[in-house]
Amino acid sequence: MSLTVADLKYLDSAQLYQWIKQNASSSGSKFLVVDVRDSDYVGGHIRGGLNVPSSTVKSQLEPLFNRLLENDVKDVVFHCALSQQRAPSSAMLFIRYLNQQNSDLTKGLKIWILKGGFVKWQEAYGEDDSVTEAYEKDIWRYGY
Repeated sequence: MSLTVADLKYLDSAQLYQWIKQNASSSGSKFLVVDVRDSDYVGGHIRGGLNVPSSTVKSQLEPLFNRLLENDVKDVVFHCALSQQRAPSSAMLFIRYLNQQNSDLTKGLKIWILKGGFVKWQEAYGEDDSVTEAYEKDIWRYGY
């Protein structure tokens, strides 16, 4: 079964927050947060996330795929600053790559976009260092 654009789902910050908290207690399913911000990857990031700048996504598809295989990941959450362009585009590149692989990995794999991106995330959880790393409030004070 091939994944398509219809398989892209949106996840809000509160849901991702719960996933992280459940994962910390070892009762959650395995997921990976992929932050595709480029030079705007400053002022904080989601704890445990992987920064794959959108300008490098094409060259990082195989390593990303291998990481999913090695860690038995079932959910991949892409985000950028607002999750309006780079995150969905990167997620679609990844879906196309997955569809070319001869692997059962795509069975049960879910691809998500973080609704509102890091901008919304930091509004709710920026100062919570249990879920956000390297947060610099002054960078976000005046909005994105």
